[in-house]
Amino acid sequence: MLRVFQNDILDPKQFVITLELVPGRESTGRSVDTVMGIAKEAFADGRISAVSITDNPGGNPSLSPDAIGYRIFSIGMDVIVHFTCRDMNRVGMESRALQLAMMGMKNILALTGDYAGKGFGGQGAPVFDLDSVNLQIMLMMIGQRINAAGDPDAFFTGCAVSPFKRSEGECVAQYAKLSRKVAAGAQFVITQLGYDARKFIELIGIQRHMEISVPTLGSVYVLTPKAAQIMNQGRVPGAVVTDPLLMTVQNEWKDRKNGRLAAIERAARLGAVLRGVGYRGIHIGGIHHDFSTVGMILDRMEEIKDDWQTFLPQFDYPQQPGGFYAFREKPPAPVSTPVFGQHPEPVPVADRVLYPLMRYMHNLFFTFDSPMAPFFRTTCQMIDSTIFNRLFLHLAEHPVKRMLLGCQQCGDCAIQHVGFLCPESGCPKHTRNGACGGSCHGMCEVNPDRRCVWFRAHNRLAAHGMVSQLCHGCVPPRMWELNNTSSWLNFHLRRDHQSSGGEISGVCRQTTCRMLVG
Repeated sequence: MLRVFQNDILDPKQFVITLELVPGRESTGRSVDTVMGIAKEAFADGRISAVSITDNPGGNPSLSPDAIGYRIFSIGMDVIVHFTCRDMNRVGMESRALQLAMMGMKNILALTGDYAGKGFGGQGAPVFDLDSVNLQIMLMMIGQRINAAGDPDAFFTGCAVSPFKRSEGECVAQYAKLSRKVAAGAQFVITQLGYDARKFIELIGIQRHMEISVPTLGSVYVLTPKAAQIMNQGRVPGAVVTDPLLMTVQNEWKDRKNGRLAAIERAARLGAVLRGVGYRGIHIGGIHHDFSTVGMILDRMEEIKDDWQTFLPQFDYPQQPGGFYAFREKPPAPVSTPVFGQHPEPVPVADRVLYPLMRYMHNLFFTFDSPMAPFFRTTCQMIDSTIFNRLFLHLAEHPVKRMLLGCQQCGDCAIQHVGFLCPESGCPKHTRNGACGGSCHGMCEVNPDRRCVWFRAHNRLAAHGMVSQLCHGCVPPRMWELNNTSSWLNFHLRRDHQSSGGEISGVCRQTTCRMLVG
């Protein structure tokens, strides 16, 4: 009998268990047999609501989750397909979504994805034509077409969130983007991996404060020394294994048998804590050989579920001592009201000067309700009418924007959504709806010598009491047909995303996070 993940997770009486499987680089052979064997045992066990299949984790090539997912789905085990934005443009992603719908696999975890890794002949070109918010919207709109065609079951989409961040700017950026993902249609949430119970509790408290009621699964991982070291080195974006935890795991595994038992016990205790603090379920990872480890974790969780508060002190591994927490209360005290802005990050002089100047100029020249808007439109129509005029404007526009913003002439400017910073030049993933989960200590996942553009945007906005702008509506994707044209002309002639993205913006419910005040 097919387990239906959607039914399970929407039933508040159920504590849901999902299992993450990672395909290898082979299309047949031992790695495929292992994944299939674990899935068959999970189905036979009866306690697993769905298995999730990763999509080229780490940006490296592996067997398609669609292909092996369909084989697993065919044995009766429900499947959550990871769907990233890294490797396909929006045409390819829509085609893939239609293929998944035809195959009957409609549980999708929509992710921006890790940066591109090594493939055939070298590093693959990162695409990131959409971000995870716009992917949610695309899947929602395709789902509406599926319903209109007579199929009552549209996509059941989820999203990820990375709460294990050191700074306020990174945490707020994550929570703001979560609000956009839910507004765009996300129906469940899965956390990234961490071992800080206070952060797990913070996420639940923030969701309550934001009035986000989607069910959330906490990630639990069976830590081996190798996996712990990889995460400790930041090679799994968003996952946090601190130096003290790494040392503990390495000591436990000096005896292999004791190490395995300690890893199972840690996973079971974290699962019990997550159940106790109000998570709807857990998402188990780190299972690479057989299902027996999962069975032992679940059996042990059942034994200790009523003792979860006694395990809280064991999950006190903050990313950095003195890091940001939105709630003053420490476990097991219940959280009350989030507090922000107590320890503001220093804002560079350039940002302190440029942000108010650019905001003033934007409000003066680039708002449709400005008294001067009809004049600007008429002037732009005149400029746009001849090649000479367009060339003259280019010589006036591009050098200034290049100097101030690193402008790449996308023709569809989105700086007003990112604290007047450029998401094209400032973010390797070109995210227009919020930060990815890979930043570390405020630094970019891809270029660790540079500040994350969304971290910088938060600091700019916080200094002027305008943090709530981080989650005002959803920003449509870049319009590639405007590449290498004037964004000034495109705005006033109503050709850019602010005028042509209405259908996409309308799908998003235009919610504003109550957490982000000022």
